[in-house]
Amino acid sequence: MEVLVYGAGALGSLVGGLLARTHEVTLVGRDPHMRRIRESGLRIDGEIDAHVRPSALTDGTHRSADLAVVTTKAYDTDAAARALATGEYDAVCSLQNGLTEERLVAALDPTVLAGTASYGARFVEPGRVTCTGVGEVVIGALSGGDDPLAKRVGRAFDEAGIETTVAADMPRRRYEKLAVNAGINGPSALARLSNGATLDGPGGEAAREAAREVGRVARADEVALGETAAVDAVERVATDTAANRSSMCEDVAAGRRTEADAIYGAVTERADRLGVSAPTCRTIASLIRAWEVGAGVRPGGDTQKTAEK
Repeated sequence: MEVLVYGAGALGSLVGGLLARTHEVTLVGRDPHMRRIRESGLRIDGEIDAHVRPSALTDGTHRSADLAVVTTKAYDTDAAARALATGEYDAVCSLQNGLTEERLVAALDPTVLAGTASYGARFVEPGRVTCTGVGEVVIGALSGGDDPLAKRVGRAFDEAGIETTVAADMPRRRYEKLAVNAGINGPSALARLSNGATLDGPGGEAAREAAREVGRVARADEVALGETAAVDAVERVATDTAANRSSMCEDVAAGRRTEADAIYGAVTERADRLGVSAPTCRTIASLIRAWEVGAGVRPGGDTQKTAEK
Protein backbone atom coordinates (compact mmCIF):
# COMPACT_ATOMS: atom_id res chain seq x y z
CA MET A 1 0.00 0.00 0.00
CA GLU A 2 1.14 3.54 -0.74
CA VAL A 3 0.88 5.63 2.43
CA LEU A 4 1.49 9.32 3.06
CA VAL A 5 1.95 10.36 6.70
CA TYR A 6 1.14 14.04 7.09
CA GLY A 7 2.71 15.46 10.24
CA ALA A 8 5.78 13.29 10.79
CA GLY A 9 6.80 14.29 14.28
CA ALA A 10 7.31 11.68 16.97
CA LEU A 11 4.17 9.56 16.51
CA GLY A 12 3.92 10.12 12.76
CA SER A 13 7.55 9.12 12.26
CA LEU A 14 7.10 6.02 14.40
CA VAL A 15 3.93 4.86 12.67
CA GLY A 16 5.24 5.80 9.23
CA GLY A 17 8.56 4.15 9.93
CA LEU A 18 6.90 0.92 11.02
CA LEU A 19 4.69 0.95 7.93
CA ALA A 20 7.80 1.52 5.78
CA ARG A 21 9.08 -1.91 6.75
CA THR A 22 6.48 -3.33 4.35
CA HIS A 23 4.85 -0.53 2.38
CA GLU A 24 5.80 2.45 0.23
CA VAL A 25 5.70 5.37 2.66
CA THR A 26 6.15 9.11 2.30
CA LEU A 27 6.63 11.21 5.44
CA VAL A 28 5.69 14.88 5.39
CA GLY A 29 7.28 16.94 8.14
CA ARG A 30 9.79 19.65 8.90
CA ASP A 31 13.50 20.06 8.36
CA PRO A 32 16.02 19.17 9.68
CA HIS A 33 14.17 15.92 10.52
CA MET A 34 13.06 15.28 6.93
CA ARG A 35 16.47 16.22 5.54
CA ARG A 36 18.25 13.76 7.84
CA ILE A 37 15.82 10.99 6.86
CA ARG A 38 16.51 11.65 3.19
CA GLU A 39 20.25 11.51 3.86
CA SER A 40 20.51 8.62 6.30
CA GLY A 41 17.10 7.04 6.74
CA LEU A 42 14.92 6.91 9.85
CA ARG A 43 16.21 5.22 12.98
CA ILE A 44 13.68 3.76 15.45
CA ASP A 45 14.97 2.53 18.80
CA GLY A 46 13.60 1.76 22.24
CA GLU A 47 10.89 -0.89 22.41
CA ILE A 48 11.22 -1.44 18.66
CA ASP A 49 14.46 -1.46 16.68
CA ALA A 50 14.34 -0.58 13.00
CA HIS A 51 16.13 1.40 10.33
CA VAL A 52 14.04 2.32 7.29
CA ARG A 53 14.27 4.66 4.34
CA PRO A 54 10.86 6.20 3.59
CA SER A 55 10.55 9.18 1.31
CA ALA A 56 10.70 12.41 3.30
CA LEU A 57 9.20 15.73 2.17
CA THR A 58 8.43 19.13 3.63
CA ASP A 59 5.66 19.90 1.13
CA GLY A 60 2.54 17.76 1.35
CA THR A 61 0.59 19.35 -1.49
CA HIS A 62 -0.30 17.69 -4.79
CA ARG A 63 0.58 14.17 -3.64
CA SER A 64 -1.25 10.88 -4.10
CA ALA A 65 -1.43 7.63 -2.18
CA ASP A 66 -3.84 4.89 -1.23
CA LEU A 67 -3.96 6.24 2.32
CA ALA A 68 -3.10 9.51 4.04
CA VAL A 69 -2.50 9.25 7.80
CA VAL A 70 -2.82 12.57 9.67
CA THR A 71 -0.65 12.89 12.77
CA THR A 72 -0.28 16.66 13.10
CA LYS A 73 -1.07 18.53 16.28
CA ALA A 74 -4.84 19.02 16.39
CA TYR A 75 -4.54 22.78 15.89
CA ASP A 76 -2.85 22.11 12.52
CA THR A 77 -5.75 19.99 11.24
CA ASP A 78 -7.14 22.68 8.94
CA ALA A 79 -3.72 23.27 7.37
CA ALA A 80 -3.31 19.52 6.88
CA ALA A 81 -6.74 19.30 5.27
CA ARG A 82 -5.94 22.14 2.86
CA ALA A 83 -2.75 20.41 1.77
CA LEU A 84 -4.38 17.00 1.42
CA ALA A 85 -7.24 18.51 -0.59
CA THR A 86 -4.75 19.23 -3.39
CA GLY A 87 -3.92 15.52 -3.73
CA GLU A 88 -5.63 12.22 -4.46
CA TYR A 89 -6.23 9.54 -1.82
CA ASP A 90 -8.58 6.61 -1.40
CA ALA A 91 -8.85 7.20 2.34
CA VAL A 92 -7.67 9.57 5.07
CA CYS A 93 -7.23 8.43 8.67
CA SER A 94 -6.62 10.63 11.70
CA LEU A 95 -4.47 9.39 14.58
CA GLN A 96 -4.57 12.79 16.29
CA ASN A 97 -5.63 13.81 19.76
CA GLY A 98 -9.08 15.34 20.15
CA LEU A 99 -12.01 14.86 17.79
CA THR A 100 -10.65 16.18 14.50
CA GLU A 101 -12.25 13.87 11.97
CA GLU A 102 -15.28 16.09 11.30
CA ARG A 103 -12.98 18.90 10.20
CA LEU A 104 -11.28 16.56 7.75
CA VAL A 105 -14.66 15.36 6.45
CA ALA A 106 -15.72 18.97 5.83
CA ALA A 107 -12.62 19.69 3.73
CA LEU A 108 -11.90 16.44 1.89
CA ASP A 109 -13.60 14.21 -0.66
CA PRO A 110 -11.98 10.84 0.28
CA THR A 111 -13.47 8.65 2.98
CA VAL A 112 -12.25 9.76 6.41
CA LEU A 113 -11.62 6.93 8.86
CA ALA A 114 -11.41 7.40 12.61
CA GLY A 115 -8.35 6.11 14.40
CA THR A 116 -6.53 5.96 17.70
CA ALA A 117 -2.92 5.09 18.51
CA SER A 118 -1.56 4.13 21.92
CA TYR A 119 2.04 3.60 20.85
CA GLY A 120 4.44 5.75 22.82
CA ALA A 121 6.81 7.87 20.75
CA ARG A 122 9.48 10.44 21.57
CA PHE A 123 11.44 12.59 19.14
CA VAL A 124 15.12 12.27 20.03
CA GLU A 125 16.97 14.08 17.25
CA PRO A 126 16.62 14.60 13.49
CA GLY A 127 16.37 11.21 11.85
CA ARG A 128 15.69 9.33 15.09
CA VAL A 129 12.62 8.54 17.22
CA THR A 130 12.25 6.28 20.23
CA CYS A 131 9.33 3.91 20.75
CA THR A 132 8.61 4.29 24.45
CA GLY A 133 5.83 1.72 24.48
CA VAL A 134 4.23 -0.77 22.10
CA GLY A 135 0.51 -0.10 22.01
CA GLU A 136 -2.22 -0.53 19.47
CA VAL A 137 -3.67 1.25 16.47
CA VAL A 138 -7.47 1.10 16.14
CA ILE A 139 -9.15 2.00 12.85
CA GLY A 140 -12.80 2.07 11.84
CA ALA A 141 -15.62 3.91 10.15
CA LEU A 142 -16.29 7.31 11.68
CA SER A 143 -19.98 6.53 12.19
CA GLY A 144 -19.36 2.96 13.32
CA GLY A 145 -20.20 -0.37 11.72
CA ASP A 146 -18.22 -2.62 9.40
CA ASP A 147 -16.28 -0.89 6.66
CA PRO A 148 -14.37 -2.66 3.84
CA LEU A 149 -11.95 0.25 3.47
CA ALA A 150 -11.14 0.20 7.19
CA LYS A 151 -10.48 -3.54 6.92
CA ARG A 152 -8.13 -2.95 3.99
CA VAL A 153 -6.21 -0.32 5.95
CA GLY A 154 -6.14 -2.57 9.00
CA ARG A 155 -4.63 -5.42 6.97
CA ALA A 156 -1.92 -3.08 5.69
CA PHE A 157 -1.01 -2.07 9.26
CA ASP A 158 -1.02 -5.72 10.34
CA GLU A 159 1.28 -6.65 7.46
CA ALA A 160 3.77 -4.07 8.75
CA GLY A 161 3.80 -5.65 12.21
CA ILE A 162 1.73 -2.92 13.88
CA GLU A 163 -0.71 -4.15 16.53
CA THR A 164 -4.01 -3.21 14.88
CA THR A 165 -7.71 -3.58 15.56
CA VAL A 166 -10.42 -2.79 13.02
CA ALA A 167 -13.34 -1.67 15.18
CA ALA A 168 -17.04 -1.31 14.48
CA ASP A 169 -17.62 0.90 17.54
CA MET A 170 -15.50 3.94 16.70
CA PRO A 171 -18.00 6.50 18.11
CA ARG A 172 -17.45 4.93 21.54
CA ARG A 173 -13.70 4.58 21.03
CA ARG A 174 -13.38 8.22 19.99
CA TYR A 175 -15.01 9.33 23.22
CA GLU A 176 -12.82 6.89 25.15
CA LYS A 177 -9.76 8.46 23.50
CA LEU A 178 -11.09 11.89 24.48
CA ALA A 179 -11.54 10.72 28.08
CA VAL A 180 -7.93 9.50 28.16
CA ASN A 181 -6.69 12.76 26.63
CA ALA A 182 -8.71 14.87 29.06
CA GLY A 183 -7.80 12.77 32.08
CA ILE A 184 -4.07 12.55 31.50
CA ASN A 185 -2.85 15.42 29.35
CA GLY A 186 -3.88 18.51 31.29
CA PRO A 187 -3.25 17.24 34.84
CA SER A 188 0.14 15.79 33.89
CA ALA A 189 1.14 19.01 32.13
CA LEU A 190 0.11 21.19 35.06
CA ALA A 191 1.84 18.93 37.57
CA ARG A 192 4.88 18.26 35.29
CA LEU A 193 4.61 14.56 36.10
CA SER A 194 4.70 11.27 34.24
CA ASN A 195 1.39 9.62 33.42
CA GLY A 196 1.64 7.12 36.25
CA ALA A 197 2.66 9.66 38.86
CA THR A 198 -0.19 11.95 37.82
CA LEU A 199 -2.83 9.28 38.42
CA ASP A 200 -1.17 7.92 41.58
CA GLY A 201 -0.83 11.31 43.28
CA PRO A 202 -3.20 14.15 44.20
CA GLY A 203 -3.65 14.96 40.51
CA GLY A 204 -5.46 11.68 40.08
CA GLU A 205 -8.65 13.16 41.51
CA ALA A 206 -8.81 15.81 38.79
CA ALA A 207 -7.81 13.29 36.14
CA ARG A 208 -10.59 10.88 37.05
CA GLU A 209 -13.21 13.61 37.33
CA ALA A 210 -12.26 14.95 33.90
CA ALA A 211 -12.76 11.45 32.51
CA ARG A 212 -16.14 11.15 34.25
CA GLU A 213 -17.25 14.38 32.60
CA VAL A 214 -16.34 12.98 29.19
CA GLY A 215 -18.36 9.87 30.02
CA ARG A 216 -21.38 12.02 30.89
CA VAL A 217 -21.03 13.97 27.66
CA ALA A 218 -20.77 10.72 25.68
CA ARG A 219 -23.95 9.33 27.23
CA ALA A 220 -25.77 12.59 26.53
CA ASP A 221 -24.57 12.24 22.94
CA GLU A 222 -26.12 8.75 22.85
CA VAL A 223 -22.72 7.03 22.78
CA ALA A 224 -22.30 4.02 25.06
CA LEU A 225 -19.42 5.20 27.23
CA GLY A 226 -20.30 5.68 30.89
CA GLU A 227 -18.37 7.39 33.67
CA THR A 228 -16.91 4.16 35.06
CA ALA A 229 -15.71 3.00 31.66
CA ALA A 230 -14.12 6.39 30.99
CA VAL A 231 -12.21 6.29 34.27
CA ASP A 232 -11.19 2.68 33.63
CA ALA A 233 -9.71 3.74 30.27
CA VAL A 234 -7.69 6.53 31.86
CA GLU A 235 -6.36 4.26 34.59
CA ARG A 236 -5.48 1.52 32.10
CA VAL A 237 -3.54 3.87 29.83
CA ALA A 238 -1.80 5.56 32.77
CA THR A 239 -0.70 2.15 34.04
CA ASP A 240 0.46 0.97 30.62
CA THR A 241 2.40 4.22 30.02
CA ALA A 242 3.33 4.97 33.63
CA ALA A 243 6.89 6.14 32.91
CA ASN A 244 5.91 8.25 29.88
CA ARG A 245 5.08 11.94 29.84
CA SER A 246 1.98 12.97 27.94
CA SER A 247 2.24 15.00 24.75
CA MET A 248 0.84 18.04 26.56
CA CYS A 249 3.37 17.65 29.37
CA GLU A 250 6.12 17.54 26.72
CA ASP A 251 4.67 20.62 25.02
CA VAL A 252 4.64 22.62 28.26
CA ALA A 253 8.17 21.51 29.14
CA ALA A 254 9.36 22.63 25.71
CA GLY A 255 7.44 25.93 25.81
CA ARG A 256 5.15 24.99 22.93
CA ARG A 257 1.46 25.57 22.30
CA THR A 258 -0.71 22.72 23.59
CA GLU A 259 -3.78 20.92 22.28
CA ALA A 260 -6.00 22.23 25.05
CA ASP A 261 -8.54 23.61 22.59
CA ALA A 262 -8.86 20.35 20.67
CA ILE A 263 -9.16 18.21 23.79
CA TYR A 264 -10.92 20.30 26.43
CA GLY A 265 -12.68 22.49 23.89
CA ALA A 266 -14.21 19.37 22.37
CA VAL A 267 -15.51 18.36 25.80
CA THR A 268 -16.87 21.72 26.91
CA GLU A 269 -18.46 22.61 23.57
CA ARG A 270 -20.33 19.32 23.48
CA ALA A 271 -21.21 19.69 27.15
CA ASP A 272 -22.72 23.11 26.47
CA ARG A 273 -24.66 21.83 23.46
CA LEU A 274 -25.97 18.78 25.30
CA GLY A 275 -26.69 20.49 28.62
CA VAL A 276 -24.04 18.63 30.61
CA SER A 277 -21.86 20.13 33.34
CA ALA A 278 -18.08 19.81 32.81
CA PRO A 279 -16.44 22.11 35.39
CA THR A 280 -13.22 20.12 35.80
CA CYS A 281 -12.43 20.06 32.08
CA ARG A 282 -13.32 23.76 31.90
CA THR A 283 -10.97 24.58 34.79
CA ILE A 284 -8.07 22.52 33.38
CA ALA A 285 -8.52 24.21 30.01
CA SER A 286 -8.49 27.68 31.60
CA LEU A 287 -5.26 26.95 33.45
CA ILE A 288 -3.50 25.52 30.40
CA ARG A 289 -4.63 28.48 28.28
CA ALA A 290 -3.41 30.87 30.98
CA TRP A 291 -0.01 29.21 30.83
CA GLU A 292 0.00 29.51 27.01
CA VAL A 293 -0.74 33.24 27.21
CA GLY A 294 1.93 33.77 29.85
CA ALA A 295 4.46 31.80 27.80
CA GLY A 296 3.56 33.77 24.67
CA VAL A 297 2.63 30.67 22.67
CA ARG A 298 -1.12 31.19 22.33
CA PRO A 299 -2.03 32.83 18.99
CA GLY A 300 -3.18 36.38 19.62
CA GLY A 301 -3.07 35.81 23.37
CA ASP A 302 -6.65 34.49 23.09
CA THR A 303 -7.84 33.11 26.41
CA GLN A 304 -11.13 31.84 25.04
CA LYS A 305 -11.83 28.41 23.67
CA THR A 306 -11.61 27.94 19.95
CA ALA A 307 -14.79 26.57 18.42
CA GLU A 308 -14.47 23.35 16.46
CA LYS A 309 -14.80 23.82 12.74
